[in-house]
Amino acid sequence: MPEPCFSIEFDAMDSRCAVRVAAPDDVHARAWAARAIDEVRRIEAKYSRYRDDSVVAAVARGAGGAPVAIDDETRALLGYPDALWRDSGGRFDATSGVLRRAWDFRRGVVPGAAALEALRPLIGWERVELQDAAGGATVRLPRPGMELDFGGFGKEYAADRAAEALRAAGARHGFVDLGGDIRAIGPQPDGRPWSIGIAHPREPGRPIASIDVAEGAICTSGDYERYFERDGVRYCHVLDPRSGMPVRHWRSVTLVAPVAVAAGGYTTIAMLLEAAAPAHLEATGLAWLAIGPDGSVLSSCGMA
Repeated sequence: MPEPCFSIEFDAMDSRCAVRVAAPDDVHARAWAARAIDEVRRIEAKYSRYRDDSVVAAVARGAGGAPVAIDDETRALLGYPDALWRDSGGRFDATSGVLRRAWDFRRGVVPGAAALEALRPLIGWERVELQDAAGGATVRLPRPGMELDFGGFGKEYAADRAAEALRAAGARHGFVDLGGDIRAIGPQPDGRPWSIGIAHPREPGRPIASIDVAEGAICTSGDYERYFERDGVRYCHVLDPRSGMPVRHWRSVTLVAPVAVAAGGYTTIAMLLEAAAPAHLEATGLAWLAIGPDGSVLSSCGMA
């Protein structure tokens, strides 16, 4: 008889999250899930831009000054935005979080050109100075006011780490869901894959498609989570670092990859590439699905 499945929900990283796991009983399920949740909490605290004691805050405070020492985990993690910046032709830029100083999605105000222009000198991943030495790695942001933003890979990294913590605790069938960024560690106990619903970008609560996954990650980027509309124009939170303006092409892009940091990074790049995204997605060799500006569905041959 296959083991029963349990769902343990929690809030983290400004998202509703869950661990879905097969276990002998509720006690085992909660103990295993606690290991995964603890890992999410650890990463959130370490890299949150909202905490004064986070790595992100320390690096921002040091901007314009001396290099800031970072540990091995942070040095390895910063390899992701570097690779994504190169792969996207500079569109994925982990220094572009400063643009939120001009954009307020709660109030729904479109910033003026002058406000965006004033932030442009603070954006540029190519300016970030990463150094490896015998005494340990350092990072330096050369201009005061610059900062690092782990959006686009931080939550995905947490999903990957949490899934591995779940596996290390003893689980063999389950997945971690961090606000739609999903990392599976094994199929359902009877061998069937998990069926993951993909949110409809214009009809909340209704899936537009479903994807089967037994091992690996599924991530989605879209224009429907944080946005506002003004004079018939939708302004979403995915901002092009070159112009400071939101992207306006894809309603959503979903991708399946071995790990969440890859899936999330490629979906964000696709949003930023706009009409040029399909060619880039095809070049990855991974399965993807995109909802176009008119609601049409495009996908790779590997995704139903």
